[in-house]
Amino acid sequence: MKYSKFHFYQEQIEKLEELGSRLQQFRTQQSITLEEVAQRTRIQARLLRAIEEGDLEQLPEPVYIKGFIKRFADALGLNGTEFASTFPTGEGIRLIRPSSWRHMRAAQLRPLHLYLLYIFLVIGAVNGLSYLVKRSAIQAIQPLQIREQIYQLPTPDNGQQIENKQKIAPNKATTVTQNSQDSQQVQVNIILKAESWIRVVVDGRTEFEGVLPEGTHRTWVAKEKLSVRAGNAGGVVVAYNDETAKQLGAPGEVQEVTFAANPGVSNPSY
Repeated sequence: MKYSKFHFYQEQIEKLEELGSRLQQFRTQQSITLEEVAQRTRIQARLLRAIEEGDLEQLPEPVYIKGFIKRFADALGLNGTEFASTFPTGEGIRLIRPSSWRHMRAAQLRPLHLYLLYIFLVIGAVNGLSYLVKRSAIQAIQPLQIREQIYQLPTPDNGQQIENKQKIAPNKATTVTQNSQDSQQVQVNIILKAESWIRVVVDGRTEFEGVLPEGTHRTWVAKEKLSVRAGNAGGVVVAYNDETAKQLGAPGEVQEVTFAANPGVSNPSY
């Protein structure tokens, strides 16, 4: 019967723990080390330690365990045959050993223990989920804050929100016009030293509008006029045609620069 086999296996564990504890007591009383016993019995020290600790999983078949216990007891001056006779070997019984005796002991947990374990698992899962949600929210808020500096939605008296494309902030946007020495086209290179919202208008048509990350390198070419508007001018470096690259403005400042191919317009600096 399955129950009798299970019970028999438990009996082996309990008996091994009892005999191992007694052997350890006899050995320590005589100040003998496991290595000395291993030399006398020619049994590996790890197996002798497993016997003392009652660790059945580290030992071979029961019939060999019984022989080890006998030789262990003889080495300590005891009657090994009599000492080992109480260890059950299950001769004549076909035993089904579980993959681990720890699993068997876990099956004996009381309902209260299982309930507490379930509570701990639920708490751990909730804390982990909360951490992931907060982390995702922080990552989503960072680019959103940059967009909010560029677009603010004032609420009129009628309660409807109207998108305002102009910056409403302490630093007002400054517009500067640059003229290309080449009357045929304007080429503008943009390098991002820090994340910034960017809008690029080429010959009256918006070619790009959005947030660019740090390290971005982009180039645009216009036939007549090219405008660059940045929400964080201090993080944007602009170079057009063959001139030296310059920082668009101060950090956090909203700046707009227009590069024109018309040589008749003056060249204000930025």
